Amino acid sequence: MNGLRVVPTWRHGQERLYVYGEDGRSVAWYDRESGRVNLLSESGREAVLSALQPFIAGPVAVGPPPVPTPAELARLSLHPDDDLAPNRPGEALVIALDRAPAPQRRLRGDPRRRALAAQQLVGEALDGLEGAGWRTLHSVPLPGGSYIHHLLIGPGGLFALHVLPAHRQRVRVSDPMVAAGRGEPQPLLRRVRADASRASFALTAEVRAGLVLVEPSVLDVQTPPRGVRLLTATELLGLARAGGLLKPADVEALHAMARDRGTWGRV
Repeated sequence: MNGLRVVPTWRHGQERLYVYGEDGRSVAWYDRESGRVNLLSESGREAVLSALQPFIAGPVAVGPPPVPTPAELARLSLHPDDDLAPNRPGEALVIALDRAPAPQRRLRGDPRRRALAAQQLVGEALDGLEGAGWRTLHSVPLPGGSYIHHLLIGPGGLFALHVLPAHRQRVRVSDPMVAAGRGEPQPLLRRVRADASRASFALTAEVRAGLVLVEPSVLDVQTPPRGVRLLTATELLGLARAGGLLKPADVEALHAMARDRGTWGRV
């Protein structure tokens, strides 16, 4: 087996090295975190190890890929158009900006871009929780054109998170109204609760609501929100310390269900 290519791939801060044959098909991959080389064919063992030798430090396990779990099998059976896992943070806004960009000579910046930057910041922080057993889906579409900014699934339960950009602005909360800076108060907490309720119905599991405030200067809570957790982007990492509600197998099963677009078609 000659002409093998090693291609590094990054996802959620973790590196995996794929080995491709001359025909472009994957023949093996090396997972640095687990220290394992997964062979799709035992006959190519020596050639694969030779190609990976410059990238391997220390002993590694070599063998066929592990038997997939039921959750992994469900994921693999999804059509790419129905799989929400590849969605980027702010995916819906990226598509909207591509389809209808703001005029170049606009006096004020496009608020969609501020919202996109905020969702990307929060999404990056949430993806960083994967090592602690959490899974995140971004821009989960709901019937009617709405979408959940981020759905977080992990040992501490499920959270439907809505992101509010508030760079250097005073945020006033008086349930159900929320106002950022000089903007008019909006019944934002109703939407946040409704999104969590719809997610609970779709996944047949309790989904808690969260409002993530990105870079506010002051948070003024006049009436504490009912059933909505208020967080700043810097507080998201604290969620990784929560646990005791879901086992790893439950997390993977719920993630497999949530990433299927069809799950959300009736909520």
